[in-house]
Amino acid sequence: MIKLITGFFSGIISGMGIGGGAVLIPALIIIEGISQQTAQGINLTYFIPTAVFALIIHIKNKRVDIKTALIIGIFGTVGAIGGSFFAVFASGALLRRMFGFFLLIIGILEIYKGIKHKKEP
Repeated sequence: MIKLITGFFSGIISGMGIGGGAVLIPALIIIEGISQQTAQGINLTYFIPTAVFALIIHIKNKRVDIKTALIIGIFGTVGAIGGSFFAVFASGALLRRMFGFFLLIIGILEIYKGIKHKKEP
């Protein structure tokens, strides 16, 4: 049942464009007890269908700048190849620390943006 709930909530977050991996990866590691590398692999496999369906809806609603998406997609693909090689050889502990640091920075930036937005008239 936990897997169903985790998949459902990370799917909602993915559909909003936030990134379901922020929910899915920690849940897989903490609840399922699997390695960081395996959790990241599952997240990437999970991401494909959820991203396709979310993309279709966002394109239908004219929320995608195709030119920008293509440029980012090309360079993102190159980065993904390099990151994949790095993840294969890096320790799970290092990857967990890097992922945690990334989530911390994103959280701090979101709090800052929320405070800044609240102050604006």
